Amino acid sequence: MTHTVHDTDTLPTAPLGTTGMRITRVGFGAWAIGGGGWTFAWGNQDDADSIAAIRHAVERGINWIDTAAVYGLGHSEEIVARALRDIPADDRPYVFTKAGLVWDEHDRAAPPRRVGDPLSIRREVEASLRRLDVERIDLYQMHWPAEDGTPLEDYWGTLLQLKEEGKVRAVGLSNHDVAQLEAAEQLGHVDTLQPPFSAIRREVAAAELPWCAAHRTGVIVYSPMQSGLLTGSFSAKRAAELDAGDWRSRAPDFTGEGLRRNLALAEALRPIAERHGATVAAVAVAWTLAWPGVSGAIVGARSPAQVDGWISAASLALTDADLDEIAGAIERTGAGTGPVRP
Repeated sequence: MTHTVHDTDTLPTAPLGTTGMRITRVGFGAWAIGGGGWTFAWGNQDDADSIAAIRHAVERGINWIDTAAVYGLGHSEEIVARALRDIPADDRPYVFTKAGLVWDEHDRAAPPRRVGDPLSIRREVEASLRRLDVERIDLYQMHWPAEDGTPLEDYWGTLLQLKEEGKVRAVGLSNHDVAQLEAAEQLGHVDTLQPPFSAIRREVAAAELPWCAAHRTGVIVYSPMQSGLLTGSFSAKRAAELDAGDWRSRAPDFTGEGLRRNLALAEALRPIAERHGATVAAVAVAWTLAWPGVSGAIVGARSPAQVDGWISAASLALTDADLDEIAGAIERTGAGTGPVRP
């Protein structure tokens, strides 16, 4: 039997701030399925595998997908549209995407620029609506603070206008800090924040998560498994073999002392996973969901099998003893920075 989104009672949901949307505690992240050939690529990727992964996640009850225009320079949004095309409109998951990273069509290898110019954002939203083949985007997020000289007030004001016009249902910020959230909130409610958050990268637990909880801003965290480090299947050997076309091959978390600490932390999650009959990946994701203010976690997958590796996080509740044990492991291994326990 195939599960449609109507069967999400099989997976717990949480309200996404004040948006009126209720989302499963994990969502499908569509970064890696953008494929290769651009600055932050994960290497080449078979589109058929991507489509199968998305459909499998939806069949298992996941009711939202997070993508961005820049993933694969438009390609990820197109793949999401292809994966959802045959699903009746009422059964489709919510689709969240992002603006503010603009690439050069003539030089796809050049790093995308962080642009906040209102005209540029309007061009971007039209392009995303077209690629996603939807009349309205469920959540539109500013990917990064602008670096083209556009004040936050101008780009945030533009997102609020798009919501007013009905092109998007909700608006949010990604990779913005408390001062920026405060400035945006003065103009109009910040529906959501999308920060990086994992047991390795914990900085936002200090200020941004409490701010969002206090302002009823939904939070969807990205990279809860720290880009593969906390899956339980990553190893020093695997890190050494990463393709040069994979951005991780150049990241400090994936080499030397950083890698050693991170893998030691992943190893410390194994006994907890065994107690729950879950994977290390699911425990890593569930840890992010244990923090007050976190609505959901975005988890990527490049195949249906990878979805099965983490989907149990959608209903896994860690105990106080588990959280104590993880806090101890973080302190013992010295992995990452930031608060260690919800």
